[in-house]
Amino acid sequence: MNPLSAKRSLTHLCDRKVPVFLWGPPGIGKSSIVSQIAREKGIACIDLRLSLLDPTDLRGIPFYNAEENEAVWAPASFLPDGSEPEGILFLDELNTAAPMVQASAYQLILDRRIGEYRLPEGWAIVAAGNRESDRGVVFRMAAPLANRFVHLEMEASVEDWKKWARSARIDPSIVAFISYRPDALFTFGQGKDDSRSFATPRTWEYVNEIVASEPEPDLVMPLVAGAIGEDLAAAFLGFKVVAGELPDLDGIMEGSVLEVPTEPTALHMLATALAMRINENTSSKKLNNLITYTLKMPGEFAVMIIQDLRERGIELDHVDSWTLWMRKFNNLMH
Repeated sequence: MNPLSAKRSLTHLCDRKVPVFLWGPPGIGKSSIVSQIAREKGIACIDLRLSLLDPTDLRGIPFYNAEENEAVWAPASFLPDGSEPEGILFLDELNTAAPMVQASAYQLILDRRIGEYRLPEGWAIVAAGNRESDRGVVFRMAAPLANRFVHLEMEASVEDWKKWARSARIDPSIVAFISYRPDALFTFGQGKDDSRSFATPRTWEYVNEIVASEPEPDLVMPLVAGAIGEDLAAAFLGFKVVAGELPDLDGIMEGSVLEVPTEPTALHMLATALAMRINENTSSKKLNNLITYTLKMPGEFAVMIIQDLRERGIELDHVDSWTLWMRKFNNLMH
């Protein structure tokens, strides 16, 4: 299941308060999806790591009530107390918790209560974890606990990541490189098993922060390699050199620059960078200049730009050069 489908599925199940377990390899954005749902709904989200708890922590601590002459369990302060009427209780890395801790969560997940504590009515439970095949320290989930969830398995998706990256203003060179090398988005489990650094959507975010920090030249390679591995870092930085050889983007948008690169790497970079320059406030004149410029590009790159604009709802029908563009490239659209 790609991230967009996983997010839509989680949204439906959270609305119905059905417990969900989201499976997937490390770094593909499982935690981010849960926080996005909570943010978009305007509700609370509590990230609870059961691997840091003892089996008795969820139940709370008993104390003596002298008035009633009985022991009372004080609920754990990290559980929702009702001050926020709606939210998501996110049990991240649930299967890294010891079996006894997982067992203590049975009642909370299925019955929405544990001991004397009751989960507020407006709260949903979502858990997430890596698969046993992902080389992480995980415990096999007992059948009674597994049966308390709807299980969704999530995989990395280049197209979903590119949509997110554009909205998150990830450096155009990174987006262009992933367009050029889709296999580079997620390399976990490939190559050397003892490699400490590998590419995932999360580590590409780290690369974006590294690029944005403008490190000294002698630091760039070791920093990027520390995030995604040496081989991929060398390929990306070599690709990035092309950025300095691109035509002036402002000149293209103003209609004063007409030359088009011939190298595929440069065209990937250029197509990505131009598409990211466009938003709903871009003038008709600049849109027309862009469409006119794409008429000189190889068809696959012209279509790459237009498909990106269409996915973001950019209207092109009013642009003077649009009819000519459709006449030339419409057969390549799908």
